[in-house]
Amino acid sequence: MQLKRLGNLQDNDQPLEMTELPLPVPGAGEVLIKVSACGVCHTELDEIEGRTPPPKLPVIPGHQVVGRVVEIGAGDTSLQPGERVGVGWIFSACGNCEYCRAGNENLCMSFRATGRDANGGYAEYMVVPEAFCYPIPNLISDTDAAPMLCAGAIGYRSLNLAAIQDGDTLGLTGFGGSAHLVLKMAKYRFPNSEIFVFTRSSKEQEFARSLGASWAGDIEATPPELIDSIIDTTPVWKPILNGLENLKPGGRLVINAIRKESTDHDLLLQLDYSKHLWMEKEIKSVANVTRADITEFLKLAAYAHIKPDTQTYSLSAANVALAELKHGRVHGSKVLLID
Repeated sequence: MQLKRLGNLQDNDQPLEMTELPLPVPGAGEVLIKVSACGVCHTELDEIEGRTPPPKLPVIPGHQVVGRVVEIGAGDTSLQPGERVGVGWIFSACGNCEYCRAGNENLCMSFRATGRDANGGYAEYMVVPEAFCYPIPNLISDTDAAPMLCAGAIGYRSLNLAAIQDGDTLGLTGFGGSAHLVLKMAKYRFPNSEIFVFTRSSKEQEFARSLGASWAGDIEATPPELIDSIIDTTPVWKPILNGLENLKPGGRLVINAIRKESTDHDLLLQLDYSKHLWMEKEIKSVANVTRADITEFLKLAAYAHIKPDTQTYSLSAANVALAELKHGRVHGSKVLLID
């Protein structure tokens, strides 16, 4: 399913086209993967609607990829044909800059994104550098593993950046593919912490409570108490102000979003220093993920039996999945199954 043009998605739009392409050939240090599943991420909406750095069109989206190695390019590799692997948002980085040397290749100026700067997993086959493939633990199915490669890994990084201790309160603003995995993670890692969820949908509020949230209410609702750290996963600006107002003194707001939609950015002009930022409150952004984030989260998910709630679609229904994601019609994570 190939993206050939950018534009704002409307209900009946079909931004992706089913296209027959030659089988890609792995070069030195690369592997060819036969794709079995690929998660659908909000970043794909950002890409299609022009909020990320522009892709080189045409491109095949998809960066939550699970498949089997079918061919190995020249050079040494630790992978073998038939091995099940995953691919995340990070397709490659330079490996030599100060950020890469420190294990922060998510900050590399030569960062390349899967499905934006290189063809991704909305396809039967894809080629990827061997160094950016991740073995999938046997306890995790293909369908469950796909959302873990971005929604889970970026949630894992966000939770680490939230810097809470067991017993601290945690807020989650928005409750989609990433936030519902963060809640499951937080319940396991911080069993004595209360978790408050802010989401407009009454169905998502009920879903959050069913997963163990102590409280769930509207985006603009007042929580039972001020919160130590809040992770924002929404695509808009208004929840940032709400979140800052709900923080304790010294609290931290972590923004887990590649881009914010611009429809309400003027609300930032309403930021009031004494109400939103005073008392040593802070804002921390999340930039992409590292290889360690993906590897560590997959291990944690297998050990703690963390599974996403998923809705599956055929590859040909990718446009349907994107529309339902845009309009919040299905909770949890969306996954394309590729025959």
